[in-house]
Amino acid sequence: MTDPSPQRWRLILGEPAEPACPLGGVDARRDTALRWLYGREEDLESRGVRRGGSGESELTTVDWLDEVHRLFPKETIERLERDAVERYQIHEIVTDPDVLGRVEPNPALLRAVLRTKHLMNPDVLAMARKIIASVVRELVDRLALEVRRSFSGTRQRRRSNFRQARNFDFRATIKANLAHYQPEQRRVRITEPRFVSRTRRQVDQWQLMLLVDQSGSMVDSVIHSAVTASCLWSVPGLRTHLVAFDTAVVDLTSDVTDPVELLMKVQLGGGTDIAKAVRYGAGLIDNPRRSIVAVISDFYEGGDEHQLVRTVRELVEQGTQVLCLAALDGEANPNYDRDLGQRLADTGASVGAMTPGELAQFVAERLGR
Repeated sequence: MTDPSPQRWRLILGEPAEPACPLGGVDARRDTALRWLYGREEDLESRGVRRGGSGESELTTVDWLDEVHRLFPKETIERLERDAVERYQIHEIVTDPDVLGRVEPNPALLRAVLRTKHLMNPDVLAMARKIIASVVRELVDRLALEVRRSFSGTRQRRRSNFRQARNFDFRATIKANLAHYQPEQRRVRITEPRFVSRTRRQVDQWQLMLLVDQSGSMVDSVIHSAVTASCLWSVPGLRTHLVAFDTAVVDLTSDVTDPVELLMKVQLGGGTDIAKAVRYGAGLIDNPRRSIVAVISDFYEGGDEHQLVRTVRELVEQGTQVLCLAALDGEANPNYDRDLGQRLADTGASVGAMTPGELAQFVAERLGR
């Protein structure tokens, strides 16, 4: 059995390493597939790499997808497809039905569909809807578990005889069993485990206004917000509103129960008028002291910053809890205008970043008060 390391290095280094390690067979096909995609880099000539030609032997997008699915493991395929769509803007992957039918549904493809669905004809759009449904179903299943856990009840310090792992009281157990400490083994022998009771939250009616920036850079946050709103919709004692905005404001609350339909209606791109969206959200409030306004944006305001700060201050002063949540990318890294964020924090708003699960936990804690 030969050592595969030289071939792997040849695939990584590309054509300049060809004299030292020529490729053949499957490795040569892998190199062709990689060169078809990454041969689009602008600085290849300065690095001494010859660009591929555009003759009859050039792979089509369909041929390339077929090849990578035959030649690479699943993790590599997902990375190649993501780079094709996001890095090199190869839109045939999401606008050509032959290509679209071969791509494995994944979050990168969902983002690409949302950005390019306006380019699709009805047949392709129907296929795209299936991709959105597949990815959204997985996201909803994942978040629904966190939401159920957040709203399942609060642990009380009252002792319980009902033994369940999630109600195990670690501190009380250690304290009750310290007499059984074994110095030679440095262990505490547990003879009397302790558990606490869990009572279901009794809640008054609350409102949650999710105001989501749908400008072009906000695609991940739009997806997360749609899924979050859908999962929170059926929570007892909570009325959820979902509003998307750019320079216009669109109330999507009627579609919250169907996140696929909701995402199909989202129009990514355009400017940003956060002040207008916050004013709209403020107009939905019935009881200020039982309301949460969560603004999800990068806070690069294209509207009136002074009016935005003024409206947020008024909301805080009337008792509404205002969350200014920074946009999160696919790796949950925050990206926002920190100067405006600081001005909003100075009004009393909570400014920061939350994953959808953390937002659900925040809402659950407020409802349980």
